Amino acid sequence: MRALQESLLREHVAHCLRHSPYYRRVLANRPQAAESLTLDRLAELPFTEKTDLERENDAFLAVPEAEVAEIVLSSGTTGKPTRMMYSARDLERLAWNERQSFASLGMTARDTVMLTCTLDRCFVAGLAYWLGARALGAAAVRSGLGSMESHAHVMDQIGPTVLIGVPTFLRKLARHLAEAGRNPAESSVTRLVCIGEPLRDRALAPLGLVEDLERLWGARAYSTYASSEIATSFCECEAQCGGHLHPELALVEIVDEQGRILPPGREGEVVVTPLATEAMPLIRFKTGDASILHDAPCPCGRRSVRLGPILGRKRQMMKVRGTTLYPQAVFDALDRVPGATEYYVRVSSRDNLSDEIAVHVAGDGRLGAAPEIAERLQAALRVKPAVTVEPETAVRARVYDPRSRKPVRFFDERTDGLTPAIQPVPICS
Repeated sequence: MRALQESLLREHVAHCLRHSPYYRRVLANRPQAAESLTLDRLAELPFTEKTDLERENDAFLAVPEAEVAEIVLSSGTTGKPTRMMYSARDLERLAWNERQSFASLGMTARDTVMLTCTLDRCFVAGLAYWLGARALGAAAVRSGLGSMESHAHVMDQIGPTVLIGVPTFLRKLARHLAEAGRNPAESSVTRLVCIGEPLRDRALAPLGLVEDLERLWGARAYSTYASSEIATSFCECEAQCGGHLHPELALVEIVDEQGRILPPGREGEVVVTPLATEAMPLIRFKTGDASILHDAPCPCGRRSVRLGPILGRKRQMMKVRGTTLYPQAVFDALDRVPGATEYYVRVSSRDNLSDEIAVHVAGDGRLGAAPEIAERLQAALRVKPAVTVEPETAVRARVYDPRSRKPVRFFDERTDGLTPAIQPVPICS
């Protein structure tokens, strides 16, 4: 495996040097960088930042424009959307990645896969999952974005065995079916492939969200992680203990604030070098996401490293009176509040010493009063946010902004007094 990765890495860097204007310039002082490159020397190469892609987007294109087969936009979760281009070969690579991932969680050609994520709006995820399902030989159902009733109708007509979508949406769909008198646990669905939101904590224990999902659907839920830039996904296998790296498709590092590589088990920023990408190859791309690598052999028998859940975005980290936490920790605590149906979180700061968290929550008749919710959150988080209980229509209006293709549950209103507050950001990649 190591020999294969080093060979592919040298080919990848050589491709960048020959065809990418950006890397020809950045590596100008190392024209022979690819010839003797090893995994141990990967850290000698510079990082590629999201701001580099935003600032010099066209300079990353490494094929003639006539060979561009697909153009997508990143979600812009922590910055402005970035144009990413794929060649026909890149799309074949993407399909193979998803095929291998789906097979590892038990999907086969006999499955019927219903996609509840969009295949349009310049979004790559839906396309990738559709390509993977077809490469596996499974039947693909492009249900896309729609109302709860429209998805329920499609399910009645087709009887999918696999659902792919954002987990909070899949939970809402299950509750919709239950309210309509249909038990989702008795449906044809046996697997849930969840995108955009983590399902487990840093110790790989299930979050409240996944517990709800598996109970409501009577099906197992699997997490995936990907981004438009890296053209690679990491998906859990049937053991449900981290997203498997396909060694021939990517190299993954975890680095600290100073850019030093951390060993497995240590939390840091995810850095990916997607191997064998053709149109817009990247070297040591800093994703801005925080996670952990696991290198112990997986119970499924694979020996490749696994990426733990995304703990949060580096830019979204909050510091409240000496306690550091990410929005996802607040979301998980809210998922465990009885009766909570919708919520969003705002963070602001009056100075550089401590952030202030405000939670806006809606719920059904089981939802307690704001002080009770605040006490529950303090017990889980070690910090006590301000809590406001609001009508569900008001909360949903903030979360489901028609201008965003993803739910927006975290609003960063912090400012250093010199720059404007950061705009609302979606919670998922």
